[in-house]
Amino acid sequence: MASAITTLAADAPTLSAANTGFMLICSALVMLMTPGLAFFYGGMVRVKSSLNMLMMSFISLGIVTILWVLYGFSLAFGTDSGSLIGWSSDYVGLSGIGITELWDGYTIPVYVFAVFQLMFAVITPALISGALADRVKFSAWALFSALWVTVVYFPVAHWVWGAGGWLFELGVIDFAGGTAVHINAGAAALGVILVIGKRVGFKRDPMRPHSLPLVMLGAGLLWFGWFGFNAGSWLGNDDGVGAVMFVNTQVATAAAMLAWLAYEKLRHGSFTTLGAASGAVAGLVAITPSGGSCSPLGAIAIGAIAGLVCAMAVGLKYKFGYDDSLDVVGVHLVGGVIGSLLVGFFATGGVQSDAAGLFYGGGLEQLGKQAIGVFSVLAYSLVVSAVLAFLLDKTIGMRVTEDDEVSGIDQVEHAETAYDFSGAGGGASSRSTAAPAPAAASKKVDA
Repeated sequence: MASAITTLAADAPTLSAANTGFMLICSALVMLMTPGLAFFYGGMVRVKSSLNMLMMSFISLGIVTILWVLYGFSLAFGTDSGSLIGWSSDYVGLSGIGITELWDGYTIPVYVFAVFQLMFAVITPALISGALADRVKFSAWALFSALWVTVVYFPVAHWVWGAGGWLFELGVIDFAGGTAVHINAGAAALGVILVIGKRVGFKRDPMRPHSLPLVMLGAGLLWFGWFGFNAGSWLGNDDGVGAVMFVNTQVATAAAMLAWLAYEKLRHGSFTTLGAASGAVAGLVAITPSGGSCSPLGAIAIGAIAGLVCAMAVGLKYKFGYDDSLDVVGVHLVGGVIGSLLVGFFATGGVQSDAAGLFYGGGLEQLGKQAIGVFSVLAYSLVVSAVLAFLLDKTIGMRVTEDDEVSGIDQVEHAETAYDFSGAGGGASSRSTAAPAPAAASKKVDA
């Protein structure tokens, strides 16, 4: 009996300084993705809405962080209750966790796992905001974010990743968030915009990005941070799976960017910076659920398919008449669906698990599981998000007035503007000799 106890003690995981340090770095990388998303979205809107777009991402760093510590971690990763939600009193306020207590079966502290998952929770509602640009009250958005993570994100995270969660137990593969993050956010965006309606001038007025350099900067920060998002989701790299995910993240993103640009050139005759940035994000989205189960060649195929299909999907809003301002539905929902379903085709059975896809002799079983995960999360998030938006719209109101929207949501909601043109032209003498130029330039930019 004593020897058996000794053997069990020897086999028990012990804290790994290397894995702990690696996961803290990955957590910081994922945190950087939210400011990166803010720049990505902020550059894509018109001048008069750019600060609001930045703030809609940054406020998530405040709201979701506090809710995660108070009860979110407990709901998502606490002891399972009915396969739908978790709860552990020790996780409430993170008050009952020992500083060296290890996360279940891993070599990292619970605190490290909690902060890593916090960064996922932060960026997910921020993703939704891109669909609502130009027209939502900031206070209503902040309240929606708090309610949404509570009744949608925390439960769905438990379904997908929590021990005992029903999709986890079913065997749905979601390495880093294709369902819990991207489909969840994309479906929520669609639900909200169907409730709050279109921007003033949708399909009539030009609504071009005001700063493509900001868009490219944001895309670069997202790409950089995504290595932590994806490779870190294995919670260590003792067996090499995280390294495979790192490689697959890079190659899928590259393939998606090239596929999007090729489609643009054939369809519209140009290679655009916006297309390059959007294609890269589409590839990052698609490889997020699938990169831990496929080979690098499979990752190239997944990225290329996502880049092509998402490039076509962003135009659906004009065909069907829903105003998805910054293509959250076309990139995150569609990309998340593609990446999650393609696990059922490209899973090799030799990386994160022995589950094999159709192309590797596994039949249709895994594809069926993936489809259940995709469409259950999509339906739940779409319906609940629409209901939340409807209730807020009927109580405190979700939208700014039409006059405020036309004049600019930055000035109305934040009493600021992104750029100060009052000093354009230099000192007093230059202003007096060339007074008309700054006014004309200002009108052009504000348009």
